[in-house]
Amino acid sequence: MRTHRCGALRADHIGARVRLGGWVHRRRDLGGFIFLDLRDRDGIVQCTFSPDWTAPDVMELVAQVTTESVVLVGGEVVDRGGDRNPEMATGDIEVHADQLEVVGPARLEALPIPVWRTKGEDLPGEELRLLHRHLDLRRPELLQNFVLRHRLLQRARATLTELEFYEVETPVLTKPTPEGARDYVVPSRVHKGQFYALPQSPQLYKQLLMISGFDRYFQLARCFRDEDLRADRQPEFTQIDIEASFVSPEDLYQVLETLHVALWNEAGQSVTTPFPRLAFAEAMERYGSDKPDLRFGLELSDLTGLLGGRGFRAFDQAAEAGGRVRGLRVPGGSALSRKQVDALGELAKGAGAGGLATLKHQDGKLTGPLAKLEGMTAELAGLEDGALLLATAGPDHVTSKALDAVRRGAIRALELEPSRPHAFCWIEQFPLFEWEPDGERWFVAHHPFTAPHPEDVELLRAGERSGVRALHYDLVYNGNELGSGSIRITDPEIQLLVFDMLGISPEEADHRFGFLLRALQAGAPPHGGFAVGFDRVVMLLAGGESLRDVIAFPKTTAARALFEDAPTVLDQAELRDLALRVDNA
Repeated sequence: MRTHRCGALRADHIGARVRLGGWVHRRRDLGGFIFLDLRDRDGIVQCTFSPDWTAPDVMELVAQVTTESVVLVGGEVVDRGGDRNPEMATGDIEVHADQLEVVGPARLEALPIPVWRTKGEDLPGEELRLLHRHLDLRRPELLQNFVLRHRLLQRARATLTELEFYEVETPVLTKPTPEGARDYVVPSRVHKGQFYALPQSPQLYKQLLMISGFDRYFQLARCFRDEDLRADRQPEFTQIDIEASFVSPEDLYQVLETLHVALWNEAGQSVTTPFPRLAFAEAMERYGSDKPDLRFGLELSDLTGLLGGRGFRAFDQAAEAGGRVRGLRVPGGSALSRKQVDALGELAKGAGAGGLATLKHQDGKLTGPLAKLEGMTAELAGLEDGALLLATAGPDHVTSKALDAVRRGAIRALELEPSRPHAFCWIEQFPLFEWEPDGERWFVAHHPFTAPHPEDVELLRAGERSGVRALHYDLVYNGNELGSGSIRITDPEIQLLVFDMLGISPEEADHRFGFLLRALQAGAPPHGGFAVGFDRVVMLLAGGESLRDVIAFPKTTAARALFEDAPTVLDQAELRDLALRVDNA
């Protein structure tokens, strides 16, 4: 039906007879000439209709064709001469068209959302665009995100294949085995009253593949988690899932660094290896976060010795309760307005802190609540002229979260320039267990199949949870967690011990994970793996602000698919087939 794509035409095609298919991007009537900008996935080309070379019936048809109609156009590629358009890839040529067939007329009087917008024009609201996603996806800038996504997928496959990984598909209908988030469950019609679950990850299957001797596995895996959504979360997502046998964390670091260098290279970006490493405790101490943005300074400091015991009640009380005074010095921070500083204080409160105390050094003078402390000087506080000190107090888990939010807020408020474009880092030496103060319980920091550090196994056997490190590692890029992984437990006794320390009885462990425990009894190689959040990688490399910019048919933050109107109700007959009854209460 066509000889070329619209956006593929160049000067080399001058003189060629072509037949094109695409969408009418724009129509312009100029005297006897009618111009159609014809668009397909490769781009836009100008098609010119004129009574000099176009029959009257075709001229009449082109005068009536509507924007976004699908048409077939035939004609000759010619040089645009002095009418070249340098802003278009096809700007050196145009098609002198003498044929037109409308194969998919756009019958709407007005499109609910525009496909094309002028420079500076705001997009329609996101929910309206998701409701009319078939039109939203026609936007050239959005289409380019999916071109990049395709290229990154193929590069990931090629890179891992070169590294001797086998691509293996694991089941989508599996057994409910909660890994931290809620499962999406699927009722069985054949086995009434019983349920499958959609996988939160292929975790157990990829371990079973290692136990089966596959040695190296990868998959572009679809995963599902029934959890609250954010801009960087979706209920279904894609991850580059890998697992390898006879490996240490060092081996996996090399594989993942090779993969990410290849992905960034595919997107036209150059990064160097090895990536720096930070222990979890160090990251929390210096940045208040296990996913720090290392493109900026603004490291946190322990200010207990400087600000504690000076009569500032909130700080003194926190120190007496076993907490610390912590904060950060912000060069140039005195330029922030009172409103901006107050906004940073609100960020701290929103993250659980009682508030944020300030000390500003400007033109040789100290101002702010901390300036009133006895003996306080700029030299003592370590503040250069123009700097701002921000401080809060409390337990570390409170101050870390608060100061992480404040640090990120200060970077935004001051519009600081990053020191470099790409800042990868490994975060390692995570705790195996974490304490939840609100629930007053221990929980596994990542998932219960993570191996303890060999040096801490005896602590684990002794029933200790605090201080037991995990062979777990995260990869962070510019303040975004790209993925995580670990070395797995291969000793069934250690696996049962971890289950027991999580309050999972042997009977429950056998019911939920018996297939894994039996496999481990058959002999398991040392193995470990990683999962890369592929949607997030594409979003970052495409410069998107949300995962919905790089997922063809995403869900809203309310987990609804607006375009196809899902989830939806089932009628009573369908419910009876599944042995289900809906409780509307």
